[in-house]
Amino acid sequence: MSSITPAPDRPLLRALIVEDSEFDALILVNHLRQGGWRVESKRVATATTFEQELQTGNWDLVLCDHFMPGFSAPQALVLYKQSGRDMPFIIVSGGIEEGVAIEAMKSGAHDFMTKGSPGRLVPAIQRELREASVRAARRQAETSLRESELRYRSVWENSTDGVLLIDLEGVIRFGNPAVKTIFGWEADQICSKTLDFLQTISTPPGTWKLAAEAEDRKVFESLARRSDGTEVEVEIGFTRMRMGQQQWLVAFIRDITERRRHEAEIRKTRQEFAAAREIQSRLFPKSSPRAPGFDIAGVSHAAEATGGDSFDYLPLPDGSWGILVADVAGHGMGPALLMAETRFCLRMTARSVSSPAEILTQANRLLAEDLGGDRYVTVSLAAIHPETRILRHASAGHPATWVLNAAGHIKANLRRTGKPLGRQGNTAYGENPTILLESGDTVLQLTDGIDEAMRSDGSLFTVERVLDLIRAYPGMPAADLAERICSEARAFTHPEPQTDDFTVVIVRVL
Repeated sequence: MSSITPAPDRPLLRALIVEDSEFDALILVNHLRQGGWRVESKRVATATTFEQELQTGNWDLVLCDHFMPGFSAPQALVLYKQSGRDMPFIIVSGGIEEGVAIEAMKSGAHDFMTKGSPGRLVPAIQRELREASVRAARRQAETSLRESELRYRSVWENSTDGVLLIDLEGVIRFGNPAVKTIFGWEADQICSKTLDFLQTISTPPGTWKLAAEAEDRKVFESLARRSDGTEVEVEIGFTRMRMGQQQWLVAFIRDITERRRHEAEIRKTRQEFAAAREIQSRLFPKSSPRAPGFDIAGVSHAAEATGGDSFDYLPLPDGSWGILVADVAGHGMGPALLMAETRFCLRMTARSVSSPAEILTQANRLLAEDLGGDRYVTVSLAAIHPETRILRHASAGHPATWVLNAAGHIKANLRRTGKPLGRQGNTAYGENPTILLESGDTVLQLTDGIDEAMRSDGSLFTVERVLDLIRAYPGMPAADLAERICSEARAFTHPEPQTDDFTVVIVRVL
C-alpha cells in the first residue's frame, strides 16, 4: 500500500491498480495526485491477488492494464463482475484494438484509454466516480422505496440518468428532472403519455413496453425522439418494483451520444492507422543492394500500428550506394506522410548528387519550406563505394553511426554533422572524415528506439549492448544480425511493451 501525507483539503481516492509494471503503476498514481486526490493504492498482477482485494479491500476504483503475463483485462472483468462490486473499472493500456476496446466496454468496463494519452484519465475517473455514486444512490433508492415513496423520488430527482415511473399499462406517471436533459420535454409534459410517445416514428409501436415486460429484462439501446424532432441514442434498463399495493415499472434511461462519439473516434483512428500502414509499407525497400563484397540488410519494427522510422538504399551517380536511416517524431498518419515526403526529397536529390552532405542540404531546403520548423526528421546517410570501399557519411541530427573492425574494435564513431531536416532551410551540412572499409568491418546504423529501450526500473538497452552483439556474432549474415539486435532489445524490456520503433541497418564488408 502506498500513500502520501494526508491533506485535509484533498479528497481521498483508493485505487486498485492491476498492472505488472511498477513503473507504469507509479505513473498512474502520479496522475491521480496531480488530479487533486490523496491517493492510497495497491498494485496487483495476478488473478488471485486481484480477487482477494475485491473481497477484502475498500477500493474506490480499478485501473487495469489490458494484457499482462498470465492475466488480462477481460479476465479481471469476469472476477470484477462476480464480486458484485460497483466501482469504476477503467482499462489503461499501451495499445488496444478497436474491437477489443468496444467489447470490453460491453463486458462492463466503464472507459478505456491508452498510456500515451494520460490527459483523459482524471476527467474519466471524475465522471465515473460521479456515475458510480449515482448508481449507488439508485440501488439505495430501490431499497428505500419499499419503505417510503417520497424518499425514493428524492433520490431520483438528483439522478443524472432519466428515471420514468410507469404503470403496468405502459403509461408514464412520473419523470425526474434529468428527463428534460435527455428528451427536451419537461417531466409533466410526458406524464400520462405512453412509452410510444418517446419512441421514434421508425420504431414499431410497443417496442419499449415489450422489452419492459420481458422475463429476461436487459439493458438495451434504442433511438428516442426529442422535443425538437431530432433523435438521440439512449440506453434503457427496466425493473419492476412494488410500492404499497401497486406494481410499477421503472425505466432508467441514459444518453449514450458521448459513448457513440468515442466509438466513432476509435474507428476513425483505426482507419487512419490502416492508411498510414499502407503508406509506410511502400517506403521500405523490397530488397537489399547487390554490391560485390558487401552484405547489406535492414529491418524496422514499429512500436504501434505504424511507426515513424524508415530506412532506404539510394543508388548514387558516382556508383556509390547511399544507406540511410531516418526517424520522424510521433506515430500515425502525419509522421507517415512526412516520411513519405522526406523519402521523395532524398531520392530526387540523390539522382544528381553523390555527396551525403549535399544530399541532406538540398533535401532540407525543400522540406523546410513545407514544415516551417514545426516538425522535423533525423537522418543518417552513409555513401559506400563498392569498388574503392570508401565510406562517406553525413548526419542530420541522428544518433551516431558506428564502424567496427574484424576484431570488434571501434574503428569510427560518425556523429551528427547538422540539425534535423526541416528545422532551418539554410543549414549547410558537413561530412565526417572518410573511412576506408576493410574485410571484416561492420557498419551499424540504428534509431534511438534501440539504445533507449527501457526497462521498468529505468535501465536502458544502450548502444554498448548492440556493439557487444556485433562482436559476439562476427560471422552472422547482416539480415540475421539486424533481427537479432531487435529481438535482444525486445527481450531486455520484457514484459514492458515496446514504446518506440526499432530500426537497424547492418553493412558487412566481406
